[in-house]
Amino acid sequence: MGGRRGRGCALRECARIVRPGGPVFAAAISRWAARIDGMLRERIYLKYPAALDLINEIDRTGMLPPLHEGAFTAFCHRPGEFREEIEEAGLEVVDLVSVEGPAFILGDLDARMADPVDRPIALEVARAIERVSELVGFGPHLIATGIR
Repeated sequence: MGGRRGRGCALRECARIVRPGGPVFAAAISRWAARIDGMLRERIYLKYPAALDLINEIDRTGMLPPLHEGAFTAFCHRPGEFREEIEEAGLEVVDLVSVEGPAFILGDLDARMADPVDRPIALEVARAIERVSELVGFGPHLIATGIR
């Protein structure tokens, strides 16, 4: 069982087995991860030119097909869809954040995180906007906390 039905089944099982008031953490790939992370940051089209023909369909449907033999496939959520699936499973979404925020696009992120002046700035930016509803989907990964 796959797709939305499979995701819903997994979330309902989490809701069933967690104690009342207990948290369920769910992770998702953002709808725009393929475009922002894959196309813009990683430039996957250079190694996998087929990505150029697929990107609009990925944006439209959320279905990320394998780009090469052995590659993964995934469903890429819009933040609202992710929230909706969790709520339909019987969980109250108490938090939904962008994991990396915009820092993931920085080519020198490792150097900034190692620098005692740059590190707190990068972390503060991530914290300041990780829950801004208009920006949550910008980062490639989402984490939601649901409570039974």
